[in-house]
Amino acid sequence: MIVPRISQHAVAVADHYDELDPVYRRVWGEHVHHGLWGTGRETPAEAVEALVDTVGDRLGLMPGEACVDIGCGYGSTARQLAITRRVRVTGLTLSAEQTIFAAAHPVADVVIHLRDWLVNGLTDASADAAWAIESSEHMVDKPRFFAEAHRVLSPSGRFVVCAWLAETDAGGWKVRHLLEPICREGRLPSMGTREDYEAMAIAAGFAIAGYEDVSSRVARTWTICARRLVKALLVDRHTRRLALGGRNRMFLLSIPRLILAYRTGAMRYGIFTLSKAGENGEPRGPGTSAHEEPA
Repeated sequence: MIVPRISQHAVAVADHYDELDPVYRRVWGEHVHHGLWGTGRETPAEAVEALVDTVGDRLGLMPGEACVDIGCGYGSTARQLAITRRVRVTGLTLSAEQTIFAAAHPVADVVIHLRDWLVNGLTDASADAAWAIESSEHMVDKPRFFAEAHRVLSPSGRFVVCAWLAETDAGGWKVRHLLEPICREGRLPSMGTREDYEAMAIAAGFAIAGYEDVSSRVARTWTICARRLVKALLVDRHTRRLALGGRNRMFLLSIPRLILAYRTGAMRYGIFTLSKAGENGEPRGPGTSAHEEPA
């Protein structure tokens, strides 16, 4: 597990997203996560929606199911899956600004709460499925992140985690100059490896139904963000002010680091499909076969 030298916590994460709210929406859009390219010809908006569709497919969502979006951002993923899969979604975010945006864009069967997942207050076994798209990285207590998901899910519940991951056995300059600074600048208390995540999931009671490394299919997200950021700095006074004097301005330095981290393999992007284990320890519910990209 890669841990930055400066500790991070929920208040710092909330402040990061609240202060940088206009930059995130300008650079990332309403979906604050990577895009997933299949043919390479997709637009950035299509690629972002493709990642959401992939999550819905891996979960095997059925109409009427109760779902939880852990770290829901602006609620765009929750809205997309509620509309396309006809499910009910409860979303949780630490950001007041994201909650305000979500409230201004209501969709039937989607409820967004300003709440910390680690103290979420949801009822035991109340959800059929849950997902966390690039939010586990912000969790101070990652074992508890998995344990809470296991508690909230029904006995046949399914869980998909899309995560920024550190390269297994990364060391030396990759840790010092890429992974640790990315954690500090992005308010990530830690960045785990695939092995870390699988061990924590199993310890919480999940069975691993599948794993996919899609690093090469998401990496172009950051070159797109870099171009958008440069344009925003040139034309938008508020973006320039945040870049020069904002409390969280150091995150802007992470964009070139993230591009390099993907190109060198220091960072990976993984999709975990998990299921509550049955009495015999076998996965229950839909799964997917593991797929590995070449390093």
